[in-house]
Amino acid sequence: MNVDRRNLLRAGTCLGALAFGGGFASVAIAAAPSASRRVEALLARMTIEEKVGQLTLYPDDVRPTPRPINPDINAQAEARERSAFQFAEVKAGRVGSLLAGTGVELGRKLQDAALQSRLGIPLMFGADVLHGLRTIFPIPLALAASFEPGLAERTARAAAEEMSAVGVHWTYAPMVDVARDQRWGRVAEGSGEDPLLASLFAASYVKGFQGNDLKSPRSVAACPKHFAGYGAVIGGMEYNSTDLTERELLQTHMPPFEAAFSAGAVTTMAAFNDIDGVPASGNRHLLTDLLRGRLGFQGFVVSDAASAEELVAHGIASDEKDAARQAFDAGVAINMGGGLYKRHLPDLVASGAVGTERLDEAVRRVLTVKEQLGLLDDPYRSLDPRREARDVRTPAALALAREAATRSVVLLKNEGNVLPLAAGRKVALIGPLADDEANMDGPWAPWAKTNEAVTLAQGLRAALGADRLTVTKGAEIQEPLTGGIEAAVAAAKAADVVVLALGEGQDMSGEARSRSEIIVPAAQQALAEAVAAIGKPVVVVLSCGRALALEGAVRNAGAIVVGWFLGSQGGHALADVLTGRVAPSGRLPVSFPQVSGQQPFFYNHKSTGRPQLQGENAFFKARYSDVSHQALYPFGHGLGYGVVAYGEVELSTTTLAWNGQLVASVTVSNQGDRAVDEVVQLYVHDESASVTRPVRELKGFEKVRMAAGASRKVNFIITRKDLEFVGGDLLWRAEPGRFQVWIAPSSAAGRSQTFILDNPA
Repeated sequence: MNVDRRNLLRAGTCLGALAFGGGFASVAIAAAPSASRRVEALLARMTIEEKVGQLTLYPDDVRPTPRPINPDINAQAEARERSAFQFAEVKAGRVGSLLAGTGVELGRKLQDAALQSRLGIPLMFGADVLHGLRTIFPIPLALAASFEPGLAERTARAAAEEMSAVGVHWTYAPMVDVARDQRWGRVAEGSGEDPLLASLFAASYVKGFQGNDLKSPRSVAACPKHFAGYGAVIGGMEYNSTDLTERELLQTHMPPFEAAFSAGAVTTMAAFNDIDGVPASGNRHLLTDLLRGRLGFQGFVVSDAASAEELVAHGIASDEKDAARQAFDAGVAINMGGGLYKRHLPDLVASGAVGTERLDEAVRRVLTVKEQLGLLDDPYRSLDPRREARDVRTPAALALAREAATRSVVLLKNEGNVLPLAAGRKVALIGPLADDEANMDGPWAPWAKTNEAVTLAQGLRAALGADRLTVTKGAEIQEPLTGGIEAAVAAAKAADVVVLALGEGQDMSGEARSRSEIIVPAAQQALAEAVAAIGKPVVVVLSCGRALALEGAVRNAGAIVVGWFLGSQGGHALADVLTGRVAPSGRLPVSFPQVSGQQPFFYNHKSTGRPQLQGENAFFKARYSDVSHQALYPFGHGLGYGVVAYGEVELSTTTLAWNGQLVASVTVSNQGDRAVDEVVQLYVHDESASVTRPVRELKGFEKVRMAAGASRKVNFIITRKDLEFVGGDLLWRAEPGRFQVWIAPSSAAGRSQTFILDNPA
């Protein structure tokens, strides 16, 4: 079935459309939330300096991260005097929150210092925990490949258990940007290129992080980011500008945020990029008119690291003081990083450039979130040394990490049924990522311990036995290895089948990791060519934080598995899939292009006036002269170990009444000899509208399990809400007319049926 956008939070694995029209019609600015008497009493007693302190977020110099997140942040934490200074600032009430620190003992001491301030307002501890603290789950892009939002909720809940066990109250996650260019490094942090998929996962992450009770010492506040349009940076280049119409911003990039806010998120983070020439952290139209007026958001906005200070470099602020004024006026309540507000807000308030009522509104929002978290009742919530010793990397969390990882693996290709690996065959595991503990977790895992991740070699050794497996490095990730190719060729000759573990290192994805060429590094490509020339069956296992453009022997391998960065149990999960213990069930949340030069490429593009039709090779069409306008592996694609056949799409009616519904159905059959988990996907296309529409749009999906030889009829309900789009007046609308509908295994497969949306009565 489908789910109405207002019932998003009741969606299960049978998912439907989000049109996000309900709240967008109003442009009245949402008032500050009504605060409790306690918050108002605190606010009435606060000095300007104390108010600004609540809006100041510093890196935790007392508890720096084990692995650097940002070199500038960690450099600040290197000097011991910084720690002493921070304690003094906390005692003086000049700091409201700290970021990137964990640990109960020192966390309690920091909270002791906060309670010694004049008003005793506790600190809020934040951290970038996107896919696990010490138990590392698959990167968000990988988890999106599961097409199971409920699984994301479970992993977020487990991550919240660990975060809250070590003193974290607030996570700067989920990242809900819709990624339109695979060159962008931060593709790894989100849920891919489709706004529906991203919205469903956004809501699930928030529900998992915040739980049923935000005051619970096992819950953390979520912070969906980066508001907004960050996934549309030009050329996929980190921190770049965007070129977005407001209609595209509302239709593609806002829905995941609305889903996150509907799920209860109480904070959000401003983006680095500009929107229509105005950087997000200084953009009042974005952070006030749209965020509060159209979305009705009641929580507070935090800047990204130094994004308010960067208004000067952007060229819209004349100096730091002007940057502080513009950021605050735009709607940034908390400044993350270098103390911009501390240095300039008091003077701005004194001069009248910032009104005291605006200052009070921002502080009220921050104190309200602290109250919602239970910090005003129990400043030491989530600072229990017993939980720190007991609730990190538990057997249950590790079992979930393995389950999530297996559900995230995508089988792109399996010619000749190379997989699963047949019993008794000798396997040569070759490649720099075969036995590399340092590159299993992926980006944003600074609290993970390198030796805790299970590598592919360890997983296969446990599954196959040491006597059936040889492991050869062959090359470094970016550089050749002396004698490496020769050793790899020898190992391949002695084996029955080769598994090539290739792709990106984890430092090639994430923030500040944009790539101009999204290909397998040259040293690894040369290794693959040499090994493939031996003529043995080859399975490629790709580690990556984005879609890659595959070439040569990698592209031509008999089997290709996308192994992403799967986290703590990644090696066991990959071995489970390769050996057939678990059948692959993931589907691509991003399109794999034929070449890097196709970027930005996403399945739900416009047709243009000269569309290249499927299988057509005409020249004067919207395409490159040397490559068709199609993906190598499209969004939604993925194979199992069964053979699934789709019947014809059936419609309950060919005319959809304006306030009615139609049922679109298909029968899927597992014609293989193994059970499969099939992701059945619903797409629509509006053939004629007042503005151009995508060639297809995902409107629902259902992941169904079928035994060998079984069939199942899958139904989707379509209503007018599923057909809405943002019109030229920037309001959501549906228009009568003719629509195509597909129920298919990917965004590029299937045969369509048509129906008419009737005129309103």
